Amino acid sequence: MTPSTPAVSPLRQRLLDDMRMRKLGPKTQSAYIRAVRYLASFLQRSPDTATEEDLRRFQLHLVDRGVSPITLNATITGLKFFFDVTLNRGELVERMSYVHVPQKLPVVLSRDEAARLIAAATNLKYHTALSIAYGTGLRVSEIVALKVGDIDSERMTLRVEQGKGRKDRYAMLSPVLLERLRAWWRYANSMGKMLPNGWLFPGQNPVDPLTARQLNRAVHDAAEAAKIDKRVTMHTLRHSFATHLLEQKVDIRVIQVMLGHKKLETTSVYTHVATEVLRDVVSPLEKLSA
Repeated sequence: MTPSTPAVSPLRQRLLDDMRMRKLGPKTQSAYIRAVRYLASFLQRSPDTATEEDLRRFQLHLVDRGVSPITLNATITGLKFFFDVTLNRGELVERMSYVHVPQKLPVVLSRDEAARLIAAATNLKYHTALSIAYGTGLRVSEIVALKVGDIDSERMTLRVEQGKGRKDRYAMLSPVLLERLRAWWRYANSMGKMLPNGWLFPGQNPVDPLTARQLNRAVHDAAEAAKIDKRVTMHTLRHSFATHLLEQKVDIRVIQVMLGHKKLETTSVYTHVATEVLRDVVSPLEKLSA
């Protein structure tokens, strides 16, 4: 006997339909549902009965709970969609204010640390995945979504299909990285793990891809084995890729395209951590002393 599936309320179904109609991604949909559910829990009644004062109290509640600025802004975005699109009552959320998110400089590895980290990966699959992260600057979500057919050895590119912002782009392959990919393919294929045009990094079951969580766990283990004291994530390798390119005097607009950034301002944060670039800056005082 199978347990019955809980019925979806008409209000939730309408929200789901509105998000599906606009082709919002799974993560965005989950975030919006979470925001509405959080409001309902706070109100202890249906969220469509909320008043402007209720929403004001709810935002104060989030602030008092110490919710991070990023989470607070994400919650407001979800509620704005719910009230504006699903309920057609956008005026209720007009006074909900986004909060400033403090700008933090990214953690960046030195070239030596990046090499030690990749070398410390526990197996060939992780070694290759970490090499791609540092060698191309791809996001972890983009790495786990790669398929064998995305490798173009003639043009020396990796096709990134529907990356962040639902945009396709190409990442450049170096000869060293291509050789590592070939070594991984030969090994995985010999073990029967690589399906024709399947996932480049398959999970335990080759039908499924490796997960972002598994890769993040692998990079933490590698950082510990390499005795790197910095807080390292898969995104740290992306930050390091961009910073090291900037230090090699690669045009920041080229780096913007390679990272898939929509705005140049997002890429410009690396100018604050590219130490080789900073060393080339001569202060006015030094010029006077020359």
